[in-house]
Amino acid sequence: MDISGSSALVTGGASGLGFATAAALVEAGAAVTIVDLPSSVGAAAAAKLGGVFAPADVTDAGQVAAAVTVAGNLAPLRVVVNCAGVAPPAKVLDRECVPSPLADFERVVRVNLIGTYNVIAQASAAIARTAPTSGGDRGVIVNTASVAAFDGQIGQPAYSASKGGVHAMTLPIARELARYGIRVCTIAPGIMETPMLKGLPQTAQDSLGQQVPHPPRLGRPDEYASLVLEIVRNGYLNGETIRLDGTIRMAPR
Repeated sequence: MDISGSSALVTGGASGLGFATAAALVEAGAAVTIVDLPSSVGAAAAAKLGGVFAPADVTDAGQVAAAVTVAGNLAPLRVVVNCAGVAPPAKVLDRECVPSPLADFERVVRVNLIGTYNVIAQASAAIARTAPTSGGDRGVIVNTASVAAFDGQIGQPAYSASKGGVHAMTLPIARELARYGIRVCTIAPGIMETPMLKGLPQTAQDSLGQQVPHPPRLGRPDEYASLVLEIVRNGYLNGETIRLDGTIRMAPR
């Protein structure tokens, strides 16, 4: 599908994987709307790229619907990329064998899984009403899971559950939206060079990178963005979760 001249919406687009993806989509000729929290640097990020900032909490249906409208007013909405997410670690039991607060688990699932579903629902409703391309396509939705969906470590029950849910709903949603000419895929990144990890000492970053079989380094945001573009352009990719991880398989801890 031709990206040029289309509108693209990227959640979590103010930084990290989302910002790299937004930049790649702008370079490919899309009119990009960055969706992130009002407290984020989304406005500055959008201005830097020549895009539009639509502040929204991905768990709020009304706010996301408004952001989708903003994106749809720029050009036909064809591309949606879900990068918004949180990853606070928490074990089931603390050192005193006290259960972790249930609200902490719920928040991670709400943002990562329910937020992703909310964006899919609001955006697909708009995409389904656009005119199809000559090939019968209307749009592509790319979600972000994680290798933690498959290789969850100790301290990641909420994160693994949320990202496992993103993976699990990819196929049924792709099957449902096929009738509208909308494809749905998910990327499961490994250890990526995100702002959180870049804040660690270089020795810690190098140690994490050495855990990756090949190449022995952290994944780069531009490599994630490159895969997003390939999913959009390759019309036969649908209903699939693709690992982007240098073939790492995470250890228990």
